[in-house]
Amino acid sequence: MTLLKKAGIKIKSFLKIFGPGLITGASDDDPSGIATYSQAGAQFGLSTLWTALITFPLMASIQEMCARIGLATSRGLTGTLKKYYPKWVLYVMILFSFPAIVMNIGADIAGMGAVANLIVPKVNAIYFSVAFTIILLVIIIYFPYHKIAAILKYLAMVLLVYLVVPFLVKTNWGNVLKATFMPHIRLSKDYLNILVAILGTTISPYLFFWQATMEVEELEERQKKQKKIIIASSRMYREMKTDVNTGMLFSNLVMFFIILTTGAILASAGIHKIETVEQAASALRPLAGDGAYYLFAVGVIGTGFLAIPVLSGSLSYIFSETFDWQMGFDKKFHQAPSFYIIIALSLLVGLLMNYLGINPIQELIYSAILYGVTAPVIIAVILHICNNKTVMGEHINKTRSNILGTLTFLLMAVAAIFLLYYQFTT
Repeated sequence: MTLLKKAGIKIKSFLKIFGPGLITGASDDDPSGIATYSQAGAQFGLSTLWTALITFPLMASIQEMCARIGLATSRGLTGTLKKYYPKWVLYVMILFSFPAIVMNIGADIAGMGAVANLIVPKVNAIYFSVAFTIILLVIIIYFPYHKIAAILKYLAMVLLVYLVVPFLVKTNWGNVLKATFMPHIRLSKDYLNILVAILGTTISPYLFFWQATMEVEELEERQKKQKKIIIASSRMYREMKTDVNTGMLFSNLVMFFIILTTGAILASAGIHKIETVEQAASALRPLAGDGAYYLFAVGVIGTGFLAIPVLSGSLSYIFSETFDWQMGFDKKFHQAPSFYIIIALSLLVGLLMNYLGINPIQELIYSAILYGVTAPVIIAVILHICNNKTVMGEHINKTRSNILGTLTFLLMAVAAIFLLYYQFTT
């Protein structure tokens, strides 16, 4: 066997490891997230680049705990909560999760439609939004789990376009390194607001539920192939950690480059007010050229196709595990009708919200408030689960996980307090 062939086999085996973690990390950079990062770059230049270094270990630690819960219990996070915790915890979670996720979906659909309209101005953004919603429904309902997982995995590669854009324009890499490793924090309301927004965008509750459930789906997929019950092995836990860490690193790298792109191009040109992804794309065109403009726009559409199945799927899994409905992307519509109906409803309601007087910016603000309030509570519950031997057995948290998890909880709690304070007192 030639060295080239051996290398090819090793690379193929390595890529097979990637699944739920990569998809989860990539879906975090959805159109709504891109709008947040674009605003951070436009408003404050390169001065928020350092946040990518902070959010990576925190985000990775929480998502690894969620994945470990899925592997250790063979249940999603909702199923674990239902078995071991009071029911009111579940109902409060649903109360906050449903409107937050639906509004997030609505904002993403609107962003995709608006950006597509920039590329093809003759077609109204409304028609694009409707078309994207129909395409997403068809893909989610008619494709089995392994096909959806493969589609989402390859859609994640769309995010690589954001790593290219800064190299299409003149960038002062010395300033980039300085802003990354020597942060200059501004004690102003606007700067603190954007830090809270970045935290809320990168560490979102719906990702916790998706991660745990997808690990269970992966485990069930392996059982189907091998036609026997499989208990997660130590190798599977190692592969899961590699997958999660890679996915979260990828997510934060994309976030870093979006802030870098908008900070280096828009802020330098005096453009500091960016509220939507189409504004960011439009502002880039005269300053960075058509290449950067089209790459940025295509990236928004691709991330929408990646993130919306994750958002709607997370919501449907929450409902399905709570009420013991049949569920799973591996099942056909007639086998799990309630599961797919929740997905369809979340997409349709999200689409309709854009035509009921609630604009995408309002949707983002409301969903951010709901995410901000629930995130610290859910993180505290995740920490409790992962330190409970009755639930986790030998897979309870080590010291490092508890330290990072506690830091994440404290940061998200402080962020929630700031968020609520600024929303209701200014």
